[in-house]
Amino acid sequence: MSITAEPAASTHDDVAGNVSLILGELAGTTSGIDYADVSGLAEKISTAERVFFAGAGRSGLVLRMAAMRLMHLGKTVHIAGDTTTPAITAGDLLVVASGSGTTSGVVKAARTALSAGAQLAAITTDASSPLAGLADAVVIIPAAQKTDHGSDLSLQYSGSLFEQSLFLVTEAVFHSLWGATNEPAEQLWLRHANLE
Repeated sequence: MSITAEPAASTHDDVAGNVSLILGELAGTTSGIDYADVSGLAEKISTAERVFFAGAGRSGLVLRMAAMRLMHLGKTVHIAGDTTTPAITAGDLLVVASGSGTTSGVVKAARTALSAGAQLAAITTDASSPLAGLADAVVIIPAAQKTDHGSDLSLQYSGSLFEQSLFLVTEAVFHSLWGATNEPAEQLWLRHANLE
């Protein structure tokens, strides 16, 4: 018979304290976002013929979640690098995310999209970054970059606050776009993947 030890009370307190820390950092960071810029991002997504997403690492994973939600709204969406992603063209929008705004593959994708005549929206922490400088629309998330170890902006590890805030921003955009439709959740659900 196996005996499983109960976690120490201090572990419970530690986890609860970390949840409070994360929520507090998110509240502080998201209160510093310019929501006129987020509204501009929502408008660009709403009017684009197709929406493409490009991001690396955890930021890229968050953008995949955003793409799924836009697909549920009936938007035509693609993830850069997927084997079935077509060429981006004029009338399309590329949404990129990079905390530093310097991620080489993301910057390259941004330049390619612009040269094809597409529009570019960037979400980053650095308004003076290459991505921000290229973009037609920019959302600045005032979070620590992943290499800012010991930053006063966050006690979390390596870009977590940016990625969490990115998720909240993209969810807020989705909810705003959904709210502008008359579609009930049941209609969106019909577009949910059925090959899982």
